[in-house]
Amino acid sequence: METARTKEIGGYLGLESFRGSEYYPDLYRLNLGRTALVWLLQRIRHKRVFIPAYICGSVIYSAEHAGFDVVTYGLDEDLSPVWKDSQAPGPDDILYLVNFYGQLSPDEIASYRDSFPCVIVDNAQAFYDRPVKGVHTLYSARKFFGVSDGAYLATDIDVSDDDIPADRSTDRLGYLTGRLEDGARAHYSGMLAVSDTFADEIPRRMSVLTQNLLRAVDYGHIREKRRANYMTLSSLLPDDNPFLKRMPECPFAYPYHHENGVALRKHLAGSDVFVPTNWSYLLSSAPEDSPEYRWSSDILPLPVDQRYGEEDMRRIADLILAYK
Repeated sequence: METARTKEIGGYLGLESFRGSEYYPDLYRLNLGRTALVWLLQRIRHKRVFIPAYICGSVIYSAEHAGFDVVTYGLDEDLSPVWKDSQAPGPDDILYLVNFYGQLSPDEIASYRDSFPCVIVDNAQAFYDRPVKGVHTLYSARKFFGVSDGAYLATDIDVSDDDIPADRSTDRLGYLTGRLEDGARAHYSGMLAVSDTFADEIPRRMSVLTQNLLRAVDYGHIREKRRANYMTLSSLLPDDNPFLKRMPECPFAYPYHHENGVALRKHLAGSDVFVPTNWSYLLSSAPEDSPEYRWSSDILPLPVDQRYGEEDMRRIADLILAYK
């Protein structure tokens, strides 16, 4: 893992070089999901990209700053795209699909691939879903694992001669190592500060540090922990919403609907249970009667990740049921 400089011999020991395997050792490695999208769009060379209105604003920002015209589309209650025939993607357009909470099946993705000339699938919330052949597929490592950055891209574009420089992650790790020893509150501002720097990042290859850390991840253990936690919440907080139609391959979160999601988030935070809002900018930009507004406000992505077990899930459920 040495760079082109003269190899150093002796001195203090550094972080161990892990010898495990990444989950996607054969995919192209980049620094961030949003920069992976920019890298991809710059090489597809179509004119417009169709992106769901219910999405992280950084995706739209990244596409626009890559020089693309962005057309946003709605979603129905089955999370299928909604547009008039005259507004559907044409032969020179890109269809960007988001695999919300792992709800897109491989067969559904294949049907979009067969119906539209160019499809990109965003698997930021579905890291364990393998790419479908013939579909550009994006993955974000930091949504599932304790790393500060890192993305994978499945594509049929030739990357063998790509010479973009590697990213550096050393200065981003403080909030991750700090949380381990001090808790989340003490380093929340540090996490925000690092996230703010991503807005203007350019495509780079995944850093040596992040790739090394991803070789140390126990992917099977994480998958089983997340699935078990998801099933526990499903039994304690049964719900019926569009994001719970299919059991995910490996859950990102348990998307629970509450008629007053904003108030419930505050209630949970008061008991040190922190639930994000996906995506808060929609609360000021989307019509209040739109699905995008309701989903952002009232769908709570309850944590089910590998740090927790059944006792933690029961605590979350008890707090919610007591509030109701």
